[in-house]
Amino acid sequence: MSSTSETTTRPGPLSGYTVVDLSRALAGPHAGQMLGDLGARVIKVENPASGDDSRSWGPPFVGPEDDPQATYFFSCNRNKESIALNLKDDGDKEVLAQLIERADVLVENFRGGVLTRLGFSTERCMELNPRLVILSITGFGHDGPEASRAGYDQIAQGEAGLMSLTGSGPDDMQKVGVPIADLLSGIYGSYGVLAALLERERTGRGKVVRTSLIAGMVGVHAFQGTRATVAGENPAPGGNHHPSLSPYGLFHCKGGAVQISVGNQNLWHKLCAAFDIEPETQGMATNAERVANRPAVISVIEERFRDYTAEELLEKLAAAGIPSGIVRSLQEVYQWEQALSQGLKISVEHPVLGEIDLPGPPLRFFDADTEGETESTPREHLAPPLLNEHGDAIRRWLEETP
Repeated sequence: MSSTSETTTRPGPLSGYTVVDLSRALAGPHAGQMLGDLGARVIKVENPASGDDSRSWGPPFVGPEDDPQATYFFSCNRNKESIALNLKDDGDKEVLAQLIERADVLVENFRGGVLTRLGFSTERCMELNPRLVILSITGFGHDGPEASRAGYDQIAQGEAGLMSLTGSGPDDMQKVGVPIADLLSGIYGSYGVLAALLERERTGRGKVVRTSLIAGMVGVHAFQGTRATVAGENPAPGGNHHPSLSPYGLFHCKGGAVQISVGNQNLWHKLCAAFDIEPETQGMATNAERVANRPAVISVIEERFRDYTAEELLEKLAAAGIPSGIVRSLQEVYQWEQALSQGLKISVEHPVLGEIDLPGPPLRFFDADTEGETESTPREHLAPPLLNEHGDAIRRWLEETP
């Protein structure tokens, strides 16, 4: 199938850079998508038989019965082109070698040793292109005693401790509602790629960037990690309330709930003044006391909130200067004017489905000078590609490009 566009350059900070994306499922594709959002040309290399694993991950599927499209695939493959290559075929291996010669970045998330067996070891890739930056994402790391284990998101969430922190209590551990280990390893990976590209400007040489699902999890332990390493504590799930601040979390009210964040003593006094609470109540005067007596604090606040609807509470809390909000469904988020104003929903033209809406990139860019800022965020995006949609165009480009 021929490409819907012959364009190889898109606007953005990475315009002119080329990424060859050999990855599949989510961690690597998310990294590639982030680089594509920044304007890089991302060429997704897929298995001719079935393509990326996530093309079959559903339901939900949308579109015609004879050509169903998995919405999972759409979540991590915008702003890419697709070429199908059989990496056990010598001719297709030569096409990949030509792509690597012209690339700035190679993204892969194969299990250790697979690329080497296919003839594309790190050494071979760097022979083809000494300026190449290689991003390699594994489940448990490329070395160490458990390097050979297969990496899947939920397993990584458990093994790297995130599930031990998430849930209503110690007997109700829960995974996060998105594949957060995959997503974070992709985010950290793209961050590493950018650093390596910057270093290449000084050295003229590429580099291998390695991360893993468990590294992504440990990387966001934040204050929970230092509770373990410094304070010697073993954090457990705390539900919808902050383990170190109070009141800070979800509170029920008339017909619903709101969230408040009382992050300092000044806000505590403002909350007390607005809702007729004595701030020096025994066991509640300081944050440390409120954390130790959290059930009593929750009870007092929910007693004050019970006669207000969520909308009424938000208005009263805002007037008092208390940070607050509601819990929106995803459909509500994509209809929310504030989210839309930030470019967090985009429209693209899909070859099978026509115009569809996708979650938008999380970054915006501005050109700044002494007269102010002018937004320069890329506004045109490529729909997630059909399998081999751009194969002919990419092969023509290889023939025409020295």
